[in-house]
Amino acid sequence: MTRNINKYAEGSCLITLGETRVHCTASVDDWQPSFLRDTDQGWVTAEYSMLPRSTASRNRRERDVGVGGRTHEIQRLIGRSLRAVCDTKLLGPMTVQVDCDVLQADGGTRTAAITGAFVALADACVWLRENRGVKRWPLLDQVAAISVGVVSGEILADLAYSEDSRAAVDMNLVITGRGQMVEVQGTAEGAPFSRQQLDAMLELGQQSCHKLFELQREVLGDVLPR
Repeated sequence: MTRNINKYAEGSCLITLGETRVHCTASVDDWQPSFLRDTDQGWVTAEYSMLPRSTASRNRRERDVGVGGRTHEIQRLIGRSLRAVCDTKLLGPMTVQVDCDVLQADGGTRTAAITGAFVALADACVWLRENRGVKRWPLLDQVAAISVGVVSGEILADLAYSEDSRAAVDMNLVITGRGQMVEVQGTAEGAPFSRQQLDAMLELGQQSCHKLFELQREVLGDVLPR
């Protein structure tokens, strides 16, 4: 993870996992969604996109063809994951917009986006504290995400596309620093999986996210309360 990759954004991070690279920026906007108007509560939301040549063949920009269902699903997932560890009441009457742009995709783009987005959000919270008088630290915990799956009978974490495309089970996990689950998305692509396999995937996912938490703390330095 490379912090402060964008000099204009209030927070930014470039995250690289294998051959997957996602550029995350957090922008503070003096705007509230309509359901929060006339309150002092803030909001955190996210947008996700894959650049035209982030994959083996060029895909058209979604602004030209319309935002697809997969993109809507991932945007909502990123937003939910960030709000799960943020007390939006402490942000003040504004919105933190997190943009996650996939520069290169080789599996796990949504999980990489969540993990990098947290770093960008943390720096945006620093900006709010220094420039907008936010007195109490709004982040309640860290959040990170990882893909796990069963490939050729073996349970793996952070699947590359070549592994994901032949996985018998595909799962995405979003976990907080205290080990609580924000989201569990698991699907048997072939034969059903057992409770024993599920427990093993959850355990590997938690272990993997703890490594990601360490990397987040390392890149953020003293930003996160100990």
